[in-house]
Amino acid sequence: MHIAVVGTGYVGLVSGAGMADFGMNVICIDKDVEKIRQLQEGKIPFYEPGLKELVQKNVSAGRLSFGTDLAEAVRRALVIFICVGTPPAPDGSADLTYIREVALSLAEVIDDYKVIVTKSTVPVGTNRWIKKLIDENKKNNVAVDIISNPEFLREGCAIEDFMRPDRVVIGGESAYAIAIIKDIYRPLYLAETPFVITDLETAEMIKYASNSFLATKISFINEVANLCERVGADVVTVAKAMGLDPRIGARFLNPGPGFGGSCFPKDVQALCYLGRKNGYRLRILEAVLEVNQEQRQVTVNKVEKMCGGDLQGKTIGVLGLAFKPNTSDVRESPALEIIEMLVEKGAQINAYDPIAEAEFQKAKPHLPINYVKDAYEAARGAHCLLIITEWNEFRYLDLEKIKSLMQEPCLVDTRNIYEPERVRQIGFRYEGMGRGRSIHQG
Repeated sequence: MHIAVVGTGYVGLVSGAGMADFGMNVICIDKDVEKIRQLQEGKIPFYEPGLKELVQKNVSAGRLSFGTDLAEAVRRALVIFICVGTPPAPDGSADLTYIREVALSLAEVIDDYKVIVTKSTVPVGTNRWIKKLIDENKKNNVAVDIISNPEFLREGCAIEDFMRPDRVVIGGESAYAIAIIKDIYRPLYLAETPFVITDLETAEMIKYASNSFLATKISFINEVANLCERVGADVVTVAKAMGLDPRIGARFLNPGPGFGGSCFPKDVQALCYLGRKNGYRLRILEAVLEVNQEQRQVTVNKVEKMCGGDLQGKTIGVLGLAFKPNTSDVRESPALEIIEMLVEKGAQINAYDPIAEAEFQKAKPHLPINYVKDAYEAARGAHCLLIITEWNEFRYLDLEKIKSLMQEPCLVDTRNIYEPERVRQIGFRYEGMGRGRSIHQG
């Protein structure tokens, strides 16, 4: 089977390489000529563990290729996957500009029956709108079926998530088109992956509901952590005990500086917008966004407290710029706002991230940040060391060495990767998230 994938971001490239590995003939299309040139040269435009090897394997096998000619790709393909971005608009809704552009471009070139599959995260009703756009603008009198096949890829684990997903969601009205998509995912079906076959609207809602619920768990445990500090409880133990209840589960019960990335913030905003548009307020999700925003300030307050209430002229070592480990993505990363707030208060920043430095510089070119080569350089001369992203290499630092390099031995650990008592025994002043310090440690 020949497949065209439109868009070579995280979703498009991972999905294209994954389907090629299933044995399909896949061409990934993008209008960005430079990105396609890099991919043709074997260069991956972003960091994702294992992706380079998977792409190289399938390019060598002749199953995966890259190009800019949409018409030629569509002519050869039976199935076209739409994998373009849906960034947030100023009002919180999903910006469907790229989706519309792809739909109209497809209408120009489709010359035979095609199955159009939307993998991009889109609001309820979008797939019907896509079909309407294509049907009203197509140059040839041919049939087109639309399928909603939302992705559930976590950055940093995207290959694993595509090859061994929790579930595959397929929404559509045509039994024939659904059968074609099930055939593409046949290796997963044989591995007994659960398949959810439903209508377009339900498939679209599944994606938003899933991401919004996970974001809710994060904001909930952050609120619990903030309360734990006031009553002397330890949120790490609280979360562990909660997670042992199978009705709750342990995942996403880790307090921190708030969620970020390309999915959770925009998807929660978009679902809130969809609710308002349909005369219903999603009050829990509105609170999720509010709590998440406040966590940035909670983090800055901890740093400020460590530095005696005044950050003017103080050096802060920052460990981690990506929104999560194992990715170069800094979109909506807590570090973006936290560092900006620290700089506004007069702090000088030494920052280190194993992968995301270049992306952070692009996002915040105006910030006067001293980017350094490792965690120890970030600590050198610092009045406080702030851990924002829980990269594995930060879990096993030589804390004695870190202490000797710092001007003041202060550690703000927003990911609770260190045990407070151990760190304090070494001689640090320590602030975690929800570790009960305010009552027991003064």
